[in-house]
Order: sequence, then C-alpha cells, then structure tokens
Amino acid sequence: MVDLKKDVWAVADTLRGVYARNKAGDVILPMTILRRLECVMAPHRAEVAAIIAQQPNEMLRVKMIKSFTDGVKFYNTTKHTLASVYESGDDMADNLLEYVRGFSTDIDVFANFHLPQHIERMRKGGILPTIVRQFRDLDLSPEAVPNSKMGELFEHLIYMDFESSNAESGDHYTPRDAINLLVDLLFAEDDNALSGDAIRSIYDPTVGTGGMLSVAEEHLHRMNPDAELLLYGQELRSESYAMCRSDMLAKGQNPQNIALGNTLTNDLFEDDRFNYILSNPPYGVDWKNIADDVEKEHKRGFSGRFGAGLPPTSDGALLFVQHAIAKMNPADSPDGGARAGIVLNGSPLFSGGAGSGSSSIRGWLLENDLIEAIVALPNDMFYNTGIPTYLWIFDNNKRPERKGKVQLIDAAALGAKMRPSLGSKRVQIDKGARDRVLQQYAAMESSDTSKIFENLDFAYWQITVERPLRLNFETTPERVALVADHKTLGNIDGLIEALDSFNGGQYLNREDFLNDLGKHLGSCSISLTSSQRKALWQTLGERDESADICRVQSGKKKGEPEPDIPLRETENVPFGWDGHPKSHDAKDATVKAYFTAKVKPHVDDDSWIDRTKTKVGYEIPFTRQFYKYVPPRTLAEIDADLDDSLQEILGLLRKVEESK
Repeated sequence: MVDLKKDVWAVADTLRGVYARNKAGDVILPMTILRRLECVMAPHRAEVAAIIAQQPNEMLRVKMIKSFTDGVKFYNTTKHTLASVYESGDDMADNLLEYVRGFSTDIDVFANFHLPQHIERMRKGGILPTIVRQFRDLDLSPEAVPNSKMGELFEHLIYMDFESSNAESGDHYTPRDAINLLVDLLFAEDDNALSGDAIRSIYDPTVGTGGMLSVAEEHLHRMNPDAELLLYGQELRSESYAMCRSDMLAKGQNPQNIALGNTLTNDLFEDDRFNYILSNPPYGVDWKNIADDVEKEHKRGFSGRFGAGLPPTSDGALLFVQHAIAKMNPADSPDGGARAGIVLNGSPLFSGGAGSGSSSIRGWLLENDLIEAIVALPNDMFYNTGIPTYLWIFDNNKRPERKGKVQLIDAAALGAKMRPSLGSKRVQIDKGARDRVLQQYAAMESSDTSKIFENLDFAYWQITVERPLRLNFETTPERVALVADHKTLGNIDGLIEALDSFNGGQYLNREDFLNDLGKHLGSCSISLTSSQRKALWQTLGERDESADICRVQSGKKKGEPEPDIPLRETENVPFGWDGHPKSHDAKDATVKAYFTAKVKPHVDDDSWIDRTKTKVGYEIPFTRQFYKYVPPRTLAEIDADLDDSLQEILGLLRKVEESK
C-alpha cells in the first residue's frame, strides 16, 4: 500500500506545468475513482456488453445488468477502458469523455469533480496520454486492493491534496485511529449485532469521504460476518460527496443512500431513523448564513430537530448533536433504540452560561439521560488542529447499570508519537490504547482516568446576589463638572449655574437630596424629565457605605432596596450541594443554605438573592474532574538549580578567558 500511495500521487509530477501543485488532486482523485470502478467492473464487461447489444430498452437493460453482475450496482454502456482509450491516438480525449459519460446514472461523481473540463485541459496541455497510461497501469482491483485498503488510499490522497493546497483537511476526513476507537465504543453495547443475520443501519450527517462508514462496516463484519450494515450519509462539499459515493459504489452499497446538501437546512433523510449515528462535524462552524432556516425550525419546538435550544451562531456543533439525536431509532422500537458517536472539541462541554442555548441543550441531553460516555483524546491526533478533542457516546436506551449516569474517560495520555507526523497529526491511538479505553468503559468503575457521575452532578443554579445601593450626594465643583460634561445634562440651560448655587452640603439620603434639589431647581425655573432626573443623581452620587439605602421610587417594588449594579455578583450552586437532594424541587432549600454558608459571611447584611434572576445551568467540566495538583518546587530546589546554572556559566567564562 505504501508503494501504491506513492505511485498514485506521483502523477502530480506529470501534471506540473499544466496544473499548480496545489491543484493536482483535481485530477488524481477522480482518475483514481475511475480506475477503481473500471477494475471492479472488469469481470462483468463481457456480460454487460452483450446485454447492451441485445436490449435497447434502458430500464430492462439496467435490470438485466444488475442481475448479471453479482451485486455491482453500476455499469458502463461503452466498450471503452483506459487501455483502449490510450490506444485511440488523436481520439483519446473524445473517447475518454465518452467513457466517463457512459457510466450509469448512479455515477454522478465525475460531474462533481468536473472531470470533463479537466480532460480538455489535459489534452490542451499535452499530458493526457501520460496521465491515462499511468492510471491504466495501476492495479486497483478488489483482489489487489480490498475495500479497507482502498479507504486508506483515499484517505492518503485526500490528505496529500489538502496538505498541498494548505486547506484544513480535518474538515474533510477523520483519522482512522480516532474512527476505530469511536466505532469500538459505538458497537460495545449492542449484543444483538453479534448474533444471526442482523441488519443494522448507520448514518453520518457529515459524511465527508465516507471513512467513518467504511470503518464501521469493517468492524461489524469482524464481529459478525453474517451481519449487514446499511450505510447512509449526507455531505455538503461536492468533491467529498463524490468520493464517498464512489466508495459506496465500489463496495456494493446503494449510492442513493449518500446525499449532497446542507444537513442543518435540508435533512435529505427526514423520515428515516437509524440504529447508529457517527459524525465528526466541523469545529466552530459558523451558521450565521443559515440562521433564518435554523431559527424557523427551532420555533417548531421538538416537532423539529432543534427544540432544545440554539447555540451561538459562531459554533454550530450542538446543532449537529441535536440533529443526530433526532435521527436515532426510538427507544421503544423493535431494534431497541439507537446509539450515536460524535467527535467534538471542548466547547460543547461548557460554553454558554446558565440559561444560554448551549447550556439548555446540555440540560436536555442530561435530563433525558442521553449521554452515556465522553472520552478525552490526546492532543495532536487530527490533521488540522492540536486542540483538545472528545468522543461523545449517546444512547437513548441505556443498560440498567448505566441509566442516570455519565462516564468520563481521560485517554489524553494514551497517545503514541508518530514517526513521521502527518501535518498537525503527531499522535495516534494504537490498538493497545483502544483496548485500555474499552476496558475502562466496560468496567464502568471510578479510577484516576475514569469517573462515574449522576446526570444531575452537572446541573447547578446560578443565583444573583444583590447589594443595596448606598450613595452620598453633594454639588462640589468636581461633581458639577461631571454634569457639565454629560452628553444630555450639559445641554440643559441654566442647570450648571443652578447646581453651583445649591449649598445643601452633603446628603446621605437620596430622597432628602432630590427633594431639596428639586425645590432649588424649581426656583431657578428648571424642570427635568424623569430620565434627566435619574441621570443627574447618578452623576452627583458617590458610593458610600455609611449612607442610607436607596430605595425603589415607583412600580411594584416601590420602597424595596435598589441594587447596586456594579456590586452585583453571581454564584453557581451545584445540585445536591452539602448533601441536599439532587432535584429541581430542592432549589429553595439548597440555595438558601448555600447563601447562608458561602455568601452571607462575605457580604453586607442587607444583601439578598434576586430570585427572579435564578437560572438553571448545565456544564461538564471535564478537565476539572481529572485535575491533579502538583505542588510547586521548594525554594531550596530552585536555589540549587540556580546555583548549578551559575557555576556552569562561570565555567564557560573561565574557558573563554583561558582561550585568549
């Protein structure tokens, strides 16, 4: 396979001069697909040619061809091969174009790769014969290159293509070692898949080139050779879609199960539900451009896919999570529900405070007992990023021992260094590491790298602690100067002069100050609106702990203490704090006890909780759960290191002096 990878990408050398290096994949990828399809069709070319010659009716022809080709779901109506095209001399470009267009309608991949245009470009550049010959000589038959190895070849070619164009290859495919672990975890709880002629469906809403689906199919067949896995996927990028669809065709899967379109705005499998869902959605994907469609579906509540909430438009990861949950087979179905595995960065664990869309989505997942496990992967595992990455495992029909619980597994230290690295990918999870993760998952026990939590361990109440506003008031020259500079108050005729002539001294009570000042302004024929009056006392007041509490002057809360906004603080009160029940019903008792024990000793006696602002929040502080305190080095150790360094420097200086 190593030589084959080199042989295929070596075509880039032939393309030089006609194509820039970063455009080589535009030719190499579709021509590789063409040669693969040709090799898969090779054993059936004679039967297909005979049927085409005998049967003019297209529908009957298609039916007969599929019945004669042992499950191969595509064909070509021409007599061409790359070998015959190469021998056709001046007609080479026309014959190759005819060959490409002669594939059955299921093969729409070449149009998405714009291969007809590239054929003409290569003809004009004088390199078409060499390119055709190079691919003609590649043995990509299933016997020489099984489906699994073909997947590896595709992965390598895609990586080389995106590396040469400096694109973010991680947006297009996921490393096989990460997929292997995700698939291991996904199938770990499905005993039914291991027995008999099980039929399972698996769906990837961000299918890319189909790597996840391929690994899942291989895995299930290793577990149970008699099982059948139906593969489905949707992809936004036409080139990735073309590769995925061609891969499905080559391995006998139904190409119609791979759809082209935006999953978030146009679910092309709207009425379908699946046994498994796999996905590696793009990290931090911005969904501003599709916000209208997403928000419209959100307003439908849970009759749509986004009823739990909307994350910020700068990061759509939790939209993909909600979509995946919506595509899961119902828990009460004959197959017993569904499982999903999604690759996410750290943001969905904790982004967004209480009451935010992200927090609400996490709450919905936890309250509905959908999160089974989260695994932290080593950094530098992906081709385009070194940021922390996590595998989330969802199950809508958990085993009894897992109900109401979430398992966190820290596999960050299990990565093995790669030699050489591939772009940003410097670390891989090998089989030994995968086995360790699976052992911890199966044991479901607490350890240094595995923690078991109840769902509501990640819930909290965010309370707002208010302190009363206390201000003194005085018309000193400094404060009056602030009024003069005020964008609204400074334009009121006579106000500054009136304030200068007010000699009331310092006030510790706002009502007394406003009453006396109001009389003085009235005597100066100055009338203020309520908003101007408020702006005035805010400008003339200074915080003073010895002053009287300012109280609300109107409305339902008239007479109640007015909060000092800059002193406002929020506190997060965990569900179950200090032994209280982990229940929404325990809110009042838990919050009161927390406020008395943790807040009251540090604030004014007149402070209070604004219960109208209390919100429920959910976050999964993964890193905090596995944090290990490392004490700092002692001063003696630091002094010893400094002394060693000093002696080393002095030694070097002596050598310099001796060499003079």
